[in-house]
Amino acid sequence: MHTSTELKDLLRRIDRRSYPAYKDTKGVYSFSGYSLSIDHVQGDPFASPSKLSIRVSGKTAAFPPYMYENKHRRITLQDELTRLFGIQTARFSFRSKGSGKSGALSVSRCGQEVLERTACTICPESGDIVIRFEAGFPAYGRTINSGELEKILFEFLPVCVKNSLIYKNLDQTRLRDSIQLSDDRQYIRGMLPKLGLCAFVANGSILPRESGVSPRPMKNGIRFKSPKELEVTIDLPHKGSLTGMGIKKGITLIVGGGYHGKSTLLKALEMGVYDHIPGDGREYVITDTAAVKIRAEDGRSIKRTDISMFINDLPNGKDTVGFTTEDASGSTSQAANVIESMEAGTSLLLIDEDTSATNFMIRDELMQRVIHRDMEPITPFIDRIRELYDRFGISTIIVAGSSGSYFRTADCIIQMDRYVPKDITAYAKKEAELFPAKTEPVSPAELPLFDRCPRPSKEFKSNDRIKLKTLSRDGVMINRETIDLRYAEQIADSEQVTALGYCMKYAQKNIINGKKDLRRVVDELESVIDEKSLSELCENRSSIANMARPRRQEIFACFDRYRSLDI
Repeated sequence: MHTSTELKDLLRRIDRRSYPAYKDTKGVYSFSGYSLSIDHVQGDPFASPSKLSIRVSGKTAAFPPYMYENKHRRITLQDELTRLFGIQTARFSFRSKGSGKSGALSVSRCGQEVLERTACTICPESGDIVIRFEAGFPAYGRTINSGELEKILFEFLPVCVKNSLIYKNLDQTRLRDSIQLSDDRQYIRGMLPKLGLCAFVANGSILPRESGVSPRPMKNGIRFKSPKELEVTIDLPHKGSLTGMGIKKGITLIVGGGYHGKSTLLKALEMGVYDHIPGDGREYVITDTAAVKIRAEDGRSIKRTDISMFINDLPNGKDTVGFTTEDASGSTSQAANVIESMEAGTSLLLIDEDTSATNFMIRDELMQRVIHRDMEPITPFIDRIRELYDRFGISTIIVAGSSGSYFRTADCIIQMDRYVPKDITAYAKKEAELFPAKTEPVSPAELPLFDRCPRPSKEFKSNDRIKLKTLSRDGVMINRETIDLRYAEQIADSEQVTALGYCMKYAQKNIINGKKDLRRVVDELESVIDEKSLSELCENRSSIANMARPRRQEIFACFDRYRSLDI
């Protein structure tokens, strides 16, 4: 390790030289109270900014050990510190002038969700904190301006560290409250199965968002109030008694007129698989962490997926036990999404009628009279929904606005009336009796086969320069192929998409061998992240990408949409 004085001397020696001389700064330097590592230096001032990291010892940072003693507390504290460091760097970004990205300072931009990220890590044993960020090394044209970089490294960064990574300088009450909130949410997640619930929405939650493109809570939004029939009270470790709506395992139907809040409730539930920051309005919207939002996805590729539970006896004789297509229809894509979610270990499906294939969801009585069952290869979801729960333990929450077909099979029916939920189960069931179902019984489904074994690609084995490019939350490009993730709707952050790209690359290079099925491949990927770290996915340990951890379900979703994957 070099000293900060040596770094200052080096900067003064290379001043006014051509930009590549900045690469001489790469290394680790000791500053008062922390060490600074220059991990990757940009090639020119117009390229992506340089990557740096700061390590503060646990003794210097002095955060109480209880704040990072277990995983959920540690992730919460890391998230808080990332946000605080981001606020500080924003104060100084571009205060140093120059061409291109000169003077830029940035760290991962966190959204409303609390995610495990590579941006900040805390060692559970020592309490050491590592924060990773980017800085645009200043230049005049393509000539080094080391005086401005000296200002960043020796004036701006010490202030950022002091005001965001040292416990005694922070709002300790806020930090304690965030830790306690994470404890309470963890407690609710543990209580869901014990109470027979798949989701919980606290009274007072604000579910509507600011706009269709903003995840922030709507100002003066209607606060959620549970129907009395569905109220559940949970005694939390810190907050005390918390009352809200408990959605029981089984089949739940959410109905109501247009613009009354049906999809808003479902959206809150689908993102309830993540913890949310204080003030989000959905802090206590807690959903089974394995829940998956299902929809039709016309045009997606499907590789050897057993969709025979829903689609059989195709006129062209095509195999549906190992169904493969490069251009799926609405019904086949939604059938595949259900089966692939089962393969990923889901215990709760979330479905919105508006984004579903109608012929996959229902067949009304008249259609059944005209087109007999033995002429229709599709077994609609309504004929399997009860079996999914009774045999496979998979609950379903469906939003429906135009069809009452699911009234008969639903265990609970919630009407959204101007964003206020009402339990209308008894009333809807009584009305449904006036329209008796006239359907033929369906034979029980065979357990789907989950024996897909991806084979390694020579492209990865022989190429050390695989290019990854994140396309916001829409997908990731691996070399020339784009994996389309637009309809994996529970991806919360573009950094999760980056991590998915690295998961694909790591699996191809280190796990996939043609003998391990997809479930084992994902198991081993998760073991690498759990036992080592998320950054282990990066081969270049000196330049770790900005990543946020995706769920198991999204890792499966990425593999399932990877057209070049050989299965």
